[in-house]
Amino acid sequence: MVNKDNGQEKGTVYRTMRLKKREVTQREELRQILEECKVVRIGTSDEEGMLIVPLNYGYEWKTDAEGKEKLQIYFHSARDGRKVEAFAKNPKVAFELDCAGSVIRGDYACAYSFAYRSIMGNGTVRLLEKREEKQKALDQIMCHMAPDAKVKFEDAMIERVNVYCLEAEHFTGKMRQDERERKNDTGSTN
Repeated sequence: MVNKDNGQEKGTVYRTMRLKKREVTQREELRQILEECKVVRIGTSDEEGMLIVPLNYGYEWKTDAEGKEKLQIYFHSARDGRKVEAFAKNPKVAFELDCAGSVIRGDYACAYSFAYRSIMGNGTVRLLEKREEKQKALDQIMCHMAPDAKVKFEDAMIERVNVYCLEAEHFTGKMRQDERERKNDTGSTN
């Protein structure tokens, strides 16, 4: 069931964005952010505390048969280490990607800011175990990171790495533009 306040599944609570004018809601703009960014940061925790891991990624974004949006972010790692252990103990994670950053200059210190485009969300990380799943995910990563590269994955290579799928349960897009640059580009700020 959908919660009328925020459009999310009943039982989940997500804050609405405070500055609605910065919210990115158009699917094509969100896809552009996913394409432009090259690093996803995944936040998780373990008995040592919280950690954030920057990773290259690939993705698929589809609409399923019921009309529900489905964003899957793929990444790979070594077969052991802190993040591998953390994902195994608690697959619930947060994620963030950002790009197109530049300083917005102001007339005084507190008027300075930063222009960006970003996506933030949360989801569940799942270790891919079948060779076909791992191959597909690695292909998606390479397609995103180096679309012109001719790559062939040998069985031994696929076996040596962990490959994950982060299934996004909720995400939002946000951007801040330098209004002066936008005004120069369009002739107005509207």
